Amino acid sequence: MKKILFLTGTRADFGKIKSLIAVLEKQKQYEVFVFVTGMHLLEEYGYTLLEIEKCRFKNIHTFSNCTHETTMDLTLAKTIEGLSAYVKKINPDMIIVHGDRVETLAGAIVGSLNNVLVAHIEGGELSGTVDELIRHSVSKLSHIHFVSNEDAAKRLMQMGEVKSSIYSIGSPDIDIMFSDELPALTTVKEYYEINYDTYAIVMFHPVTTEAKEMEQHAANFVKSLLKDFHNYVVIYPNNDMGSQVILEAYKKLKDNPRFRVFPSLRFEFFLTLLKNCQFIIGNSSAGIREAPYYGIPIINIGTRQLNRAIHADIVNVDYRSASIDFALEKIDSHQVVKTNADFGKGNSAQLFLESLEGKNIWEVNHQKQFRDI
Repeated sequence: MKKILFLTGTRADFGKIKSLIAVLEKQKQYEVFVFVTGMHLLEEYGYTLLEIEKCRFKNIHTFSNCTHETTMDLTLAKTIEGLSAYVKKINPDMIIVHGDRVETLAGAIVGSLNNVLVAHIEGGELSGTVDELIRHSVSKLSHIHFVSNEDAAKRLMQMGEVKSSIYSIGSPDIDIMFSDELPALTTVKEYYEINYDTYAIVMFHPVTTEAKEMEQHAANFVKSLLKDFHNYVVIYPNNDMGSQVILEAYKKLKDNPRFRVFPSLRFEFFLTLLKNCQFIIGNSSAGIREAPYYGIPIINIGTRQLNRAIHADIVNVDYRSASIDFALEKIDSHQVVKTNADFGKGNSAQLFLESLEGKNIWEVNHQKQFRDI
């Protein structure tokens, strides 16, 4: 029996790995463990550990990596400490991490330094800001790569990764997006007490390399939303440096009937809301990945998703209120065609399982070597 350890630190990465955990839990030859940390344990951000527990996975371990400081390096250090102890306790055969978060980097460091295979989901992509440095660092620390498309695979090979270690499975959240099990819109609206006939979605995250400017960026954004006439479902940002100034700006939305503000939403419920919204505005990857599949108009603000929107029809604007105002005035007439974006066909979990069932993946050399091209 192979022991597989998944690491999750945010609602976003859990949405990506949920279907992969679920498919392995059904297989007798795998024992699955889930290490839960980061935002999942913060009440301010919705305490999304509860959503993970609802999945009834067999082995869930929690670890708080938050300190009285907000710097990413200290969060990294504490995550390494907690994860290292857990890895030594369960002795996994593989650690699976996703994306470009600090927790992801911690997982890759702990695995590679303890002679445990590390598998990285969605490496080889363009993140922008400091996230890009983390994503590519994780790729170099990882032995196996589950990529979303061939462009990502090519970038990894440019970085010296071996082609045989790269498996193209698509983006796992697409599995859930087109699942027959998504809740009905009426169910979601009733659950969250959203009484609008029409609405847009707001997801605006801090940009760590622009921390000094985030207060003004958030103020401009909220000013434009208040001037606008649409109804909005607002979802809290992630907890990167700068999130507090965004939350402070959101206080101006309080008691305004056009806004419903939530620390977090259940992933399937969020997808139903996204699928039926007028548009999404902010700088979330949901506007780059998920929204185009549903044919939803997108207003992307600022630099956070720079270079990532290669397949989507997106209205890109800067942080100035005038730019945001103009985009909001035009968005209702903005025509969008559902994308054929190359992020998978909704069978990522099956492709993932088939990869693990192959003999070669378990014979990957733990001692990585650079490959010239």
